[in-house]
Amino acid sequence: MNIKTKIIKYALPFFTGALILSGCSHEGGETQTETIQSVSASSEAAKTDPATASFFAMDTVMELTAYGDNGQAAVTEGEELVGNIEKQLSTEIEESAVSKLNKNKSAVFEDDTRHLMETALATGDMTNGAFNISIYPLMKEWGFISQEYKVPDSETIKELLSNTDLSEIKINTDTNEIALENKDMEIDLGGIAKGYTSDSLINLFKEKGIKSGMVNLGGNVQLLGTKPNGSLWRVGIRSPYEDVDFLGILSASDVAVITSGGYERYFEQDGNIYHHIMDPATGFPADNGLVSVTVVSKDATLADALSTALYVMGKDKAIDFWRKHTDSFDMILMDNNDELYISEGIYDSFSSDTFAAHKITK
Repeated sequence: MNIKTKIIKYALPFFTGALILSGCSHEGGETQTETIQSVSASSEAAKTDPATASFFAMDTVMELTAYGDNGQAAVTEGEELVGNIEKQLSTEIEESAVSKLNKNKSAVFEDDTRHLMETALATGDMTNGAFNISIYPLMKEWGFISQEYKVPDSETIKELLSNTDLSEIKINTDTNEIALENKDMEIDLGGIAKGYTSDSLINLFKEKGIKSGMVNLGGNVQLLGTKPNGSLWRVGIRSPYEDVDFLGILSASDVAVITSGGYERYFEQDGNIYHHIMDPATGFPADNGLVSVTVVSKDATLADALSTALYVMGKDKAIDFWRKHTDSFDMILMDNNDELYISEGIYDSFSSDTFAAHKITK
């Protein structure tokens, strides 16, 4: 299973999806990128200095920015909120609800995280299994959890895939107890947790009266309102290639912009490259012709899950899926021929100086 060898040959450990740009030029293929902190100091981006927080959580760097009188309270409480969510959802924290569920095959979740589990299962059903939270043992077998990489044999993959039936996850909505009927099943909400965290942070900002702000969770960006001067945010979508910084620039407000790509985590063995986005149907890294998928939606939880699911589906199935759910999200697909496919809802808000872009219509 080969993906194109021109895929980036170095890791992008933190900002694998998108970056916020200030009023910088994007001519002649040159783009000046700026960190959130420098955007905040830009005369174009700010009428007032924002409150910011930068910290490490969920295996990535997170940056929060909020404008307004309650900005500092918003980002301070936001950091605490992220810590609390991680304590519930992490597979690495022994006392988390997810860890207890994997170990004991039953655990009681809090209301919000029980709803997240319901959302994860519903998304799995909606995508016909392209998004599946029960492939965690498969990810471990490939070494993407321990970083001790290997290509499993076919019998091992077949056995592990037999434990990925989402119907064997039962939720008691009265008690918030979640049970795994298959004793060999384990789950991981990592494919949806950052989106859920992003939504939670934006809701916190709104509760604090923040009307302009953003969260950047390792390159997964969510925007609240416009910039303080009323202009749209400019989001640079990461390119998977080392000689190109961005696929293009999206002008947006009040949406999440979340990208998945096989270039984010991978290993090479016997001349083949194996990336971390698993196809639950085969047990191997997805190889359906896409290099990068960006989902744009007001619902970051959905966007997070769909960025993975659409990558697994491949271009044609992803387009068919979008046409059935045009009210829920837009998308930017890049195939292995370096062609971009942009859904019509954001086509006019996206520009690229490097790659050919095609509009997807209903």
